[in-house]
Amino acid sequence: MTDNKLHEDKAFENVDYSEKGLSKREFFNCKFTKCNFSKSDLSNNDFTDCVFSDCNLSLAIFNNSGLKNVKFENCKIVGVDFGTCNSFLFSANFQNCHLDYSSFFQRKMKSANFINCSLKDVDFAEADLSKVIFNNCDLQNAAFNRTVLEKTDFRTARNYSFDPEANKIKKAKFSFSGLSGLLSKFDIEIE
Repeated sequence: MTDNKLHEDKAFENVDYSEKGLSKREFFNCKFTKCNFSKSDLSNNDFTDCVFSDCNLSLAIFNNSGLKNVKFENCKIVGVDFGTCNSFLFSANFQNCHLDYSSFFQRKMKSANFINCSLKDVDFAEADLSKVIFNNCDLQNAAFNRTVLEKTDFRTARNYSFDPEANKIKKAKFSFSGLSGLLSKFDIEIE
């Protein structure tokens, strides 16, 4: 990548930035395709209206980075702490992504979409996930604690398990088959 501080309407393809640092840059309406950012330090950058497609961002660091209306498609994003991102206008959507072992601790993500994603062992504690849609997502061992889940759609999600009394779930949507994940704390058998 060039040393410019502002990148607007640019396409980056097959860039290998793994294990390198990239900071204090602004990306507006940029597209990243088949780029490798694994173990990269992407701290203090701003990404606005950007799309990451077929990228590897596993273990990338986003300390104080802005993600504003960013889309991740077909990406590997394992072990990323989104809780360290800049909270101002934070907005991200994920489709066909592997987000296992990532964290959205205390992140406000109202109306975000997770479509066909693997979210195993993801930390959603104290996050605001109001109106979020988990469409065909695997939430095995995902942590929900003091999480706002009002009007959140779990109807096609699977393997979730959390305590309804430890979260705000008013008007959340569940399928009948997913109700066992809400009753697991009672150690009962459902047939």
